[in-house]
Amino acid sequence: MTIDVFITPEELDETLRADARSGLTSTPKRLSPTWLYDERGSELFDQITLLPEYYPTRTEFALLQEHAADIAEAAKPEMLVELGSGSSAKTRVLLDALKPYIHTYVPQDVSEPALSAAVRRLSVDYPELTVRGVVSDFTGSLEHLPAGGHRMVAFLGGTIGNFAPAERVEFLSHLGTILNTDEWLLLGAGLVVDLDVLIPAYDDAAGVTAEFDRNVLRVVNRRLDADFDPDKFVHRAVWDAENEWIEMRLEATEAMTVHVRELDLELSFAAGEQMCTEISAKFRLDGIGRELDEAGFTVRREWVDPDGRFALFAASRR
Repeated sequence: MTIDVFITPEELDETLRADARSGLTSTPKRLSPTWLYDERGSELFDQITLLPEYYPTRTEFALLQEHAADIAEAAKPEMLVELGSGSSAKTRVLLDALKPYIHTYVPQDVSEPALSAAVRRLSVDYPELTVRGVVSDFTGSLEHLPAGGHRMVAFLGGTIGNFAPAERVEFLSHLGTILNTDEWLLLGAGLVVDLDVLIPAYDDAAGVTAEFDRNVLRVVNRRLDADFDPDKFVHRAVWDAENEWIEMRLEATEAMTVHVRELDLELSFAAGEQMCTEISAKFRLDGIGRELDEAGFTVRREWVDPDGRFALFAASRR
């Protein structure tokens, strides 16, 4: 069991400060979804995944359970790398199926405490595996992923949808340069679905997603010495039909001025002004297949749930 650290808390803080300055001074204002996931935010997101409205997590998990053996037989990796692994909970289905092939599991995450806890648990539960954690920001440090065996990179949870199109192209192309010929990518992606299914998934009746969204303001208050009043913002989930993504936004209920002292910023919000905190793009099968092809991958297998809400793609590097 080892953990390689390629981004320090100080470097992460500096990245977040730069991102916040850029986003809060843009028009319209925005905040990176990275800010959503402090300890409280992670707890709230775990609650979201259990809500009846939130179908992506359970749908992807069901696909993994049903097709893990097919994935293993197709790719036969010696090393499994998981980007944004978090607790690595759903990956256990893959690890069990891959036992005949893999010798190393590499979970990657930006949070060293969360990653360390996951690595300890996995080392106990899978003593035959070498578990090597990587603390990094995968958007800018894919080159830090270890080699040493035929690899499969898992990028699950529909996280690919958090990238804008140009960012997706850059990310997938970069990943394509990191992997060797015939190494594999396992990608989970949400599909375009009816709005009466999609909107409640990001704006649940119990208000958990709203609390999750407003928590980003508490994170900014704490980390950047700001004075946002979260109770003066309401959560909105808005479908952008042109881009085929859903946006999570926070809407100011009244005109106000907010100070972000760490950045020496004074921000004005108009009543009704909305600030984007996350996008979640949804895909069509031919569209994501085309993006993978342009990044140098060949889709070998794809699996879609019976309701057509989520897909897994197993693609090899050409």
